[in-house]
Amino acid sequence: MEQHYKLHRVRELADNDEDFIATLAEAFLEEVPVDADRLKKAVAEKNYQEAYQAAHKMKPTIDLFELGILDTLIEVQDWGKFTQTEVDVTNQLEIVIDKVEKAVSEIKSDFNL
Repeated sequence: MEQHYKLHRVRELADNDEDFIATLAEAFLEEVPVDADRLKKAVAEKNYQEAYQAAHKMKPTIDLFELGILDTLIEVQDWGKFTQTEVDVTNQLEIVIDKVEKAVSEIKSDFNL
């Protein structure tokens, strides 16, 4: 449990209300994988604006669940925000996607979702 994510901030936000913590975990599972797919597609298509929007939307949840990739996600976000055509963010994207996939799998298991 909590190998690829941390619940410290989630518990703090939820004031240790286990039902609310479970609701936040469900919200993570509903939103983050969709946004990660959106981000992956946007980077592949060099759709800078879409990449920026997807990464920006993911940031608060990634930070709340402490996946440890916030700075890497911000690099991808800034690639889109500033249309950094000379920069390749493939490695950063792979790190983000890998961590998201591991956290999703672990949260599903930990919360029986």
